[in-house]
This record gives sequence, C-alpha cells and structure tokens, in this order.
Amino acid sequence: MFLRNKRRFKNGKWHRYWSVVENRRLSADRVVQRQVLYLGEINDDQEVAWRKSLEVFDEQRRETCQMSLFPEDRPIPSDAVNALSLRMSDLRLRRARAFGDCWLGLTLWRECQLDRFWTYCLGDQRGDVPWEQVLAILAINRLVAPASEWHVHREWFLQTALDELLGVDFGAVAKDRLYRCLDRLVAYKDALHRHLVEQWRTLFDAKFDILLYDLTSTYFEGQCKEIPKAKHGYSRDGRPDCRQVVIALVVTPDGLPLAYEVLAGNTSDKTTLKTFLARIESLYGKANRIWVMDRGVPTEEVLRDMRAEGVHYLVGTPKSRLSQMEQALLDESWSQVHEGLQVKLIRQDGEVYVLARSEDRRSKEQAIHRRKLKRLVKGLNALKRRSVSRDVLLQKIGALRSKAGQIKRFVKIHLPKEGEAVTRSTFRCGFDWAGWRAWQQREGAYLLRGFLPTTVADDGVSLWRMYMQLVHVEQAFQHFKTDLAIRPIEHQTQVRVEAHILVAFLGYALLASLRMKLRSAAPGLTPRAVLEKLAAIRMVDVCIPTTDGRLLVMPRYIEPEADQQLVLEKLNLRLPAQPPPRIRGGETILPAAPAFCSADL
Repeated sequence: MFLRNKRRFKNGKWHRYWSVVENRRLSADRVVQRQVLYLGEINDDQEVAWRKSLEVFDEQRRETCQMSLFPEDRPIPSDAVNALSLRMSDLRLRRARAFGDCWLGLTLWRECQLDRFWTYCLGDQRGDVPWEQVLAILAINRLVAPASEWHVHREWFLQTALDELLGVDFGAVAKDRLYRCLDRLVAYKDALHRHLVEQWRTLFDAKFDILLYDLTSTYFEGQCKEIPKAKHGYSRDGRPDCRQVVIALVVTPDGLPLAYEVLAGNTSDKTTLKTFLARIESLYGKANRIWVMDRGVPTEEVLRDMRAEGVHYLVGTPKSRLSQMEQALLDESWSQVHEGLQVKLIRQDGEVYVLARSEDRRSKEQAIHRRKLKRLVKGLNALKRRSVSRDVLLQKIGALRSKAGQIKRFVKIHLPKEGEAVTRSTFRCGFDWAGWRAWQQREGAYLLRGFLPTTVADDGVSLWRMYMQLVHVEQAFQHFKTDLAIRPIEHQTQVRVEAHILVAFLGYALLASLRMKLRSAAPGLTPRAVLEKLAAIRMVDVCIPTTDGRLLVMPRYIEPEADQQLVLEKLNLRLPAQPPPRIRGGETILPAAPAFCSADL
C-alpha cells in the first residue's frame, strides 16, 4: 500500500490528486493497482483564483474554519490565509475500524424513525449525550456484534466509526451511561409496539390480518436474587439448571415483530394466551385477526372463549384427537399440496379440521420410533441375562421406559410378583403388533384446527400454508438466540433484564427491516451475509503532519469493492459524504512500519 498522486490539466491549469492505492497480483506476471482511499486535490498553484479550500475542524479552538492545503514541495503564497503546508511523505494511516455494517445499522435505525421516536420519549431527560444516541449504539451493537454493555464500553465502540457517524465522543459509552440508559427504556415498551406497527405499515405495506404467536425462554447466569420473574421452568435452551424468563412474541407472516412480553420463567404456555390477546386488543383495538399458534399454546377452555368472542384462530392439535376424527376424515378425498404432502379438510361443530400427511415427516418419525424401540428391547434383553433382585429390576425398567416415550405402551412386560425370584418365566416381555401397525399408519400425519372467518379460503391447501407461516416466529427466536445473542442474561435487576430484552427486540426489528428490503431487491442474500460483506468497508484516519508541527487528520472510509457496491445499489443506498478533516497540535508521528511505503513523489 502506498501514496500516489496524479496530475491532470483541466480548466486552464494543472491539478494534482492524491490517493492511497494497493497492489494486487492477478497472476504470476500481472499486478494491478486498486484505489483504497481517495484524498482529493491539494493546491498545486499559487494563483488566488485557482486555490481550493475546505472546511477543517480546529480541535484546539473548537471551531470550523476554511483552510487551503499545499504540499510541502510547493511554497505557500504570501497572501494565503489559513494555509497549511503538508508533509505528504510522512502520511500515515491510523485506527482502522468498522464502518460499513455500523453505517447500515444506523441507516435502518433512522429509516424506521427510531431516532425520532426515542428522541421524543427520552429527549427531555438529563444527560451530556442524548439518550437516543446511546440507545442507538446499544441496538446497533446487538445487530452487528452483540456483546455486553461492559464490552461496548471497553472495546467495541472504539473499534467502530460510530463516533464519526453519530457525532459523539467516547463519553457516549461511559460504563454508567450505558446502564442508566437501560434504566429508562421499559416504560416506553407499549409505545414502541405501536410505533413499529405504523412503521411496518408505511415502509412495507404490512398486513395484520394474520398474526403468529409463540413463546420461548432464555436463561440467566447468576443467582438472580433481585429478579422476581427469574424462575426454574421448562427450558427450550436445554438448561434446566438455570433460572429463566419466558418471552411471548407476536410477528406478522413476514416476520416483522409487533409486540412481546416478558413472563416468569415457570409460566406454562397454556396460561399466557388469554392475557396476551387482551393486551394486543388494548394496544391495537379489536379487529378481524386470525391467530396462528402451535398446539401447546391454547387450552380447550381458551379456544371455547375465543369462539364465543368471535376471535379467529388456526392451531395445531394433539394426535390424540385424530382417533376421534378418524371416521369422518376417511370419507374425504386427499388434495395434493406438493410431492410427498397431502391434505384433507372437514367441518365439524363450527370448526375446520385439516389433516396433513407428509412422507418426509413420516420417514423421520419412523426412524425415531424404531430407534427408541430398539433401545428399549435391547435393554430389556440385557436385563434377562443378568441376575438382579426384583427391586433393581423395577428401577432399571423404569429408566428404560422413561427414555422410550410413547413407544413403551407397545411392549408388554410381565414382572415377577413380590417375593418371587427374577427368572425367564417370571420376567418376560410381549409386543402389541396390532397397536404398532395402527400407530405406524398415523406416522407423518398431523391435525390442524381452525375457527375462521367466511372470507378465508376454506380449502385444506390454503389453511396448511397459513399454518406453515409459524416458521417465521420460530426463525425470529433463532435470530434472538444466535444472531442477537440474547442469552445468557447477566443483568441482576428486573428493570435491566427487561431492558436487555427490549434492546434485543430493537435489534431484531432492524434485522427484519433489512430482510424485507432484501426480499425485493436481492432475494438471494440474507441480512447476516449483507452485514458481513459491508463490514469489510473500514474507516481509517489519514494523518498528515504539517510543517508547523500540527497534524491534519482526515477520517476516510475505504472505497467499496465491486460486490459491496452492487449490494448498495440493490438496496438503493449511497454511502454518506466523507467526514470533514480535523487539525490538532502537539502530536508526533512515528516513522512508518516497512509494510506501508512512502509516497511516490
């Protein structure tokens, strides 16, 4: 990498343009040069009419002024005002930091008008730095490189160009300031939900006639003594040893988040729906919505209340209900959704039932059931060959049956009576072949149940596709736990725990907004791929000493490469103007490392 200048005759004079370029070897005998940073024109002529000046921020005087820049190999005219002579041969690049992904996150933040919303909510609260900007830093961090507030304070902010993008200094991420920002957020959660609904309607013409509802959990590190909602419960993260909270989330079929609620960690899924429906109704009013949910969320009592109140739903149904509907379903014909998937539909007692049969799902379930059956039979046969007491035998059989799940009902075990010895005659097993064959007939089949308005298409194919949209809320939870790293929660107060989840919710809103933009512009790209690609656009400080002992600092982001420029064009985005230069005094530039060569002057 080295400094290059080009001379060009234009408008009756010679101009000299400066840039930083790098060599790239294409083959054994071919090298091309790529322009990394364009520094622009520096005055090459003494005539006043041809002198070029630019705005420079003087850090000592804390003001902006117009300055004319001259290379050291050209004398400064005697009539020049605010002129600087630059030692171009001593140019150095400092503080390479992330720019492209942070700029994209800030662009999404402003497109969703979250800057205006949070300025309205937090603008009248005291603080040296606007709280909206502190929150923007936290949300962008959650989007591009999720980490704790301590890490943002100690490392991450200094590794980004957010100081230039937001016009703030390191004071914006003082440790206490980040935590105090969290303390201010939760009171505006409902207002945030309403704001996002309006933004999704404006930006993406989102429809809210179908809403997807589901729950997940996220666990804590620590004792959580000051967090009333931190409880032991059913863990979707495989961490029953940790306390947790449950998060209920509502999204549109496009995956756009509408609302969420933080519940105690021991909350049962079946107890959440009624309260959440009332909350959504209070926020957005009563409307002709269809709620799509998994089978574990509603109870029979809640579904009965929803029908009585005219609230529409489409939910999964336990397989046990299949036996009740079996005879009625046999009389209906199958409709083909695609190869390997068929559905049939019946109406009964004011509800619609859709039976789906998937070959792929059947193959998967068969493999699982056979594996469990093989493990159970193998364990029982091993017990027959061992000499054990009746009490030990009961313990071993109990352990085997607990791992077998529903498969255990097909293996009939005759146990020795109390006081009898364990022999092959007193301990023997049988198999229910008729039950097993009937069970296999239902493998790969599942039942949907709906109470739907008359305007909705009543064919099984359409209803199956509506139910399959639940994958979007499952993907949302996956983004929360992987891309946004919501777990584990390390905060130790209830307010900051809920604020941590709110910041993750904001990060997901930005991610969902980017995904919607990509859907029409570049459907082959994922949001994470775009963020990683633009993260390669870095910003550096171009430091040029002056002959009077001061230092000119020009923050410059590197020029995007062809694939990065293509992404920007697809998203209809343009990088912002380069930040203005700064002049500071009393700083010494050390000799450059051999890897960075001097200018070719």
